[in-house]
Amino acid sequence: MKFLHRCALSAGAFVSACCMAASATAQPVTVADVKYEETSVVAGSTLQLNGAGVRYKTVFKVYTAGLYLEKKASTTPEATSVRGPKRLSITMLREIDSAELGKLFSRGMEDNMDRAAFSKLIPGVLRMSQIFSEHKKLQAGDQFMIDWIPGTGTVITVKGKPQGEPFKEPEFFNALLSIWLGHVPADWKLKDALLGKPA
Repeated sequence: MKFLHRCALSAGAFVSACCMAASATAQPVTVADVKYEETSVVAGSTLQLNGAGVRYKTVFKVYTAGLYLEKKASTTPEATSVRGPKRLSITMLREIDSAELGKLFSRGMEDNMDRAAFSKLIPGVLRMSQIFSEHKKLQAGDQFMIDWIPGTGTVITVKGKPQGEPFKEPEFFNALLSIWLGHVPADWKLKDALLGKPA
């Protein structure tokens, strides 16, 4: 009986420890008062938060960003080669002109690609710029997401609403991702944060 009692206690302790561990991994990550859940579901796939950080412009916090992948990646090639859906979630920390943001994204893509590769994506780049121009301004707290869904394409969602048809080219999502993870990133510290590197 004592043996069975000890086994029951051990089993209970094990289950309790597992529950605590599961609970710990389910805790959101908070960046500049913005919470990023440890997981996010895209097209039926559960993705892991790879990293999250803040985009600074001089001393000002502009937005936070969180990268979700099917498995952890610590380098840009790893992040771009991970199969399955991907998500970049961005939450604004201050008001910004949406058209200007679209232009900055276009420039960020161009800075991280060779001219021939960028030229092929110009129609998509122009459409993306138009999407942001239509929103006039993004306010602090507004969120938009850039999702890669295999078989569908890149889907841009602004304030909870998908924007037009998906961008079909696989290269388009990686070009967008290069804005933050390329060799000329928007913010080096944010790049490291998205790749899960310690500050």
